[in-house]
Amino acid sequence: MLISMRSTIVCHIFCTVIDNFGDAGVCWRLARQLASEYSWKVHLFINKLTVLKHLAPGLDSKCEQQVLAGVAIEHWHNLRFTKPISTVLSVANVVIEAFACHLPPLYLAAMEKCPSRVVWINLEYLSFEHWVADFHLRTSPHPRYALTKTFFFPGFDTHTGGVLCEQDLDVHRCNFIKSLAARECWWSTLGIPKPDPSAISVSLFSYENPAIDALLEQWRDGTDQLVLLVPEGKISRSIARFFGHPIGSRAFAAGTNVSTCSLSIHILPFTDQLGYDKLLWSSDINFVRGEDSFVRAQWARKPFIWHIYPQANNAHLQKLDAALTRIGLTLESRPRDALIRFWHAWNGNPMYKILDWQDFIQHREVFRSRAYAWADELAAIGNLAKNLSIFVQNTLK
Repeated sequence: MLISMRSTIVCHIFCTVIDNFGDAGVCWRLARQLASEYSWKVHLFINKLTVLKHLAPGLDSKCEQQVLAGVAIEHWHNLRFTKPISTVLSVANVVIEAFACHLPPLYLAAMEKCPSRVVWINLEYLSFEHWVADFHLRTSPHPRYALTKTFFFPGFDTHTGGVLCEQDLDVHRCNFIKSLAARECWWSTLGIPKPDPSAISVSLFSYENPAIDALLEQWRDGTDQLVLLVPEGKISRSIARFFGHPIGSRAFAAGTNVSTCSLSIHILPFTDQLGYDKLLWSSDINFVRGEDSFVRAQWARKPFIWHIYPQANNAHLQKLDAALTRIGLTLESRPRDALIRFWHAWNGNPMYKILDWQDFIQHREVFRSRAYAWADELAAIGNLAKNLSIFVQNTLK
């Protein structure tokens, strides 16, 4: 049975959270967008509900099956259906295996027996590297079952799947920035006085990073007033250590406010995805990490510094260079070189031992202009959910 263009697409997304929040964040954004903007019937299987709850506060992490924001959510370890699995799968048009997480064997066997066609997609990690375009939409037959999966690569040119972005995201961003009341309400909700316009507001969301001490020293001793906004997590514990508190101390928990010389630090509670967008929009400079927050920083149209997920043998530095090449393409040599130096030093490249904030921030206006233009370039590619929807519809028609 072929699917009519007017029929509802039923989609099962499988997500294995390894560590941190990136995998869950990407899958939750994708699931919500497919459900709300494309009217897909989406079922998200995820192995760590406790991680997803940080990003979706309305979730009950003790409930094995529930519906939130139009998405059915199930704890993956309890992959047992009230009906025979082949019956349930007969209505699934799209199966998304996020980040090569490997589908359960029983599920694969049931997919083969489905009377209607199932589009099996392996959603890959994001990269700026040029080889991504060559592998996007390549197929791979299963060695045992009569099934073929398609590799869907997010990316940054027209030969990739693009990146996640809700259709109305930039409208929400513009409305927030233009509304003094909305911005003042946001600061008030956090219990933080709105910074003086002359101060530099910086959001810091990163993995643990030995370079943080040098950066805090420069911010503390600098001539510019700097307001540092830090979601509670691993990096906030590193900041606590900088101020002499022992590892494991709760001294820098959410709600902590510290001022020293030119630096004011505010530790924020971990927020949901909409709250994080507002944090990015409210800051002058954003430090981000991994994949999900990295993409949101690009849509925020503000200068940002990326802490890429570290890999063995410094394999991640090649990916970092690919990002810098694309983002810095139109910059003149001095700001481009400053961007390269700072990003590599922040990511622990032994070739760049000095983390120099002043070297970076002197080009702030250039970076701001480039960030705005880069978001326009990215939007021209089309967002990942839309590109995925078009691919599925073309495959099933």
